[in-house]
Amino acid sequence: MKAITTSFNSVHKNLLEMAEDFPADKYGFKPKPEMRSFGEVLVHVFSGTTYAAKAGRGEAVQWSELDPKSYADKAAVVAGFKKAIAEADATLKATPATRFAASPEPWLSVIEHSAEHYGLLVAYYRLNNLVPPVSRPKK
Repeated sequence: MKAITTSFNSVHKNLLEMAEDFPADKYGFKPKPEMRSFGEVLVHVFSGTTYAAKAGRGEAVQWSELDPKSYADKAAVVAGFKKAIAEADATLKATPATRFAASPEPWLSVIEHSAEHYGLLVAYYRLNNLVPPVSRPKK
């Protein structure tokens, strides 16, 4: 349980830091027209985080994409992501360790999904000649 919680918190902390750090005027940036924008990727990621919170509580839920159009700007995306992380964190804290012994799902899949998109967003930073927060020199 501790490893799942640590991994979940780590990847989402890094993603939230990116969400807060990336310039607001670049939230619509897409590496290619057919790809999601930076902001749309974040909404996609927290669609998974929202799913984990619900499934982790035992709700019969399927992954459903949140509509990026419902998040008009950077502030709305950051607020939505914070809300999703808080809900998932509360669910993780309320989940008995015995449940993790039976299955690490949905947490393991969502951690992997979020980590894959973290890597993608690093490329968005680099394509904009920006350095991702975790790659910056430590003070």
